[in-house]
Parts: sequence; C-alpha cells; structure tokens
Amino acid sequence: MRVTALVKRILRQLVRDKRTIGLLIFAPILVLTMLYFVFNGDDYTPKIGLVDVPELLVDQIDTDGAQVSTFKTESEAKEKLAARELDGYLKMEGNSPSIVLEGSDPSVTGATMKWLQNALPKPPQAVDIPGPKIDYLHGSSNMGQFDYFGPVLLGFFVFFFVFLIAGVSFLRERTTGTLERLLASPLRKWEIVAGYVLGFGLFTTIQSTIITAYAIYVLGMVMEGAFIYVLLIILILALTALTLGILLSSFAHNELQMMQFIPIVVVPQVFFSGLFNLETIAEWLSWISYLTPLYYAAEALRDVMVRGAGFEDIFINMLILAGFCLLFIAINITVLRKYRKI
Repeated sequence: MRVTALVKRILRQLVRDKRTIGLLIFAPILVLTMLYFVFNGDDYTPKIGLVDVPELLVDQIDTDGAQVSTFKTESEAKEKLAARELDGYLKMEGNSPSIVLEGSDPSVTGATMKWLQNALPKPPQAVDIPGPKIDYLHGSSNMGQFDYFGPVLLGFFVFFFVFLIAGVSFLRERTTGTLERLLASPLRKWEIVAGYVLGFGLFTTIQSTIITAYAIYVLGMVMEGAFIYVLLIILILALTALTLGILLSSFAHNELQMMQFIPIVVVPQVFFSGLFNLETIAEWLSWISYLTPLYYAAEALRDVMVRGAGFEDIFINMLILAGFCLLFIAINITVLRKYRKI
C-alpha cells in the first residue's frame, strides 16, 4: 500500500508538469526527425571546374553526378575555388592532368576525387601514363576528419557548457531570492543584466581561452590562421550562449526544467552547425541553420583554423553573432519586467 501511494504521488507530479510530459514525448520525436532528414539526404554533388581542357578530352569526360563548369584561365577557377564555389578543378600540364582541390573538408575532397577518378577516361593498359598531380588550396592529403570537425566541436562544447552553467546559475539566483532583492534595490533592469553578463563573461573568457589553447596546442587541432581570431570568435559565441542561457532560465522553475531546453535549443544547432554537410539536406529544412548562432561560429572557426582566413573574412559572421548576443540581452531586459515594473 505504501509503495502504491508513492507511485500515485509520482504519477500525479508528472501529470501536473506538462512540460516534462512534452519533453518525454516530443523531444525524442524532434531529434529522430532531424536525424532522419540529415542521414537520408541526397548524396553530395561535387562542383568541378575544367581549365582550358582540350575539347577532345572534355567530350570523353562523363559529367553525370557533378556540376561541371569550364574556365579559360586558371585564375578564374582559383578565384571560384577560394570562394568555395568549386570543390576542385582540372587542368592540363603538358600531356598530364593536374588537379587542384579546395581541401578544407575531407569528405568533400573524397567525393571530388572519387568522381574525377570515375569520370576521366582510362588510358590503354599498354600506355604508361603517370597519375594526375594533386595540389590543395587548403589542408593536405594528411588532413583528417578531426581537423575538419574539430572547430565545430570546439564551438559546440563552449556553447553547451556556458549555456548550461549560466542558465542554472541564474535560475538559482532567482529561486534563492537573490534576484528579487536586486530588483528591490535602485538598480535598473539593464544594470542587472549587464552585471550578470559581465560577471559570468569574465569566467567565460578564462574558460574559452583554456579550452581553445588545449584543443590547438595539446590535441594538435589544425590551425592555419591567427589564434587571437579563434579566441575572439569563441568569446563572442560564449557570450551569446551566456545571454541565451540567462534568458531561457527566466522561463524555468527548477533545474530539471532548465535541462529540458537542451534537446529543443542546443541539440538542433548540432545538426545545422555544419557538422553535417548542409548541401545534402533538403532546401526547405536547411534554412534553419541561419537561425542558429553555432552555424556562424562554426563557419568563422573553420575559416580561421582550416582555411587561414583573416579578420575581413570572418567579420560578417562575428557581427551576426554579436547581433544574437545583443538581441538576447534586449529580451532579457524586457523579460525582467515580469518580476518588477519600473
């Protein structure tokens, strides 16, 4: 009987907590649906350039399975390659083919090379022709998956832990009455938000520096650009996660409810951050990536760490990240009105 009474009490608690019931049912459905669309997307279609290739050879190339463009000069193709509008281009050096690959994504490089090997006409067995010369704009043949996925994972772990710690800490400030005492003081709403952001931000700066330095200098993550740019991107991303965590904690009543935001807010960003090739996902779904801060951070981190980009190349992504941060700060100030009218 006592066990039955305990079971009934637990069931009543769950029934009253509609958010927990929704999480148990709809969050797994949401994640599984995203996995379905990500892993059942179309095969990647390489974008190939042909630079001043003889027409006789062009006619023998099987162009199925790729987007093939022709260029008269190598400078045109190299410009498209640098802008990532091409995955690689083929040119002739004497009688031997030469291939130049963009090289920053090993999976795309593999798909490009596979297509080229299948599409190029096979020489007669009696003719001994050396294989094509292969050059890389970024990376090399030794570049592994960790080098490409590393920047995304670095951004994700910083975002996730800062979001979680900030949300739970701010929630504790609220539930213990600290926030109410601050609201009863002469402090304005923007001063309270600024104080929390700067306070947590100092810790975030230290955390971001340690994690970034460990990933690059201890784990040997590829690093073609300047370390200061990576640190700046990570810091802005951490501040974005911080302000988002504080914002969402305003809608939670306990730590469990704060955790419930993870599969809804954090997990979808993993799928649309660039960890998976967005070009293979249906167009009607891929637009979600532009609404996720992690997408812009991952793009900027890859540009610096893998492609050696400078500040002018990552400025737009950093500006958008800063925009997310300012937006969350503004909403935080507005949300505080439900605790105190000024």
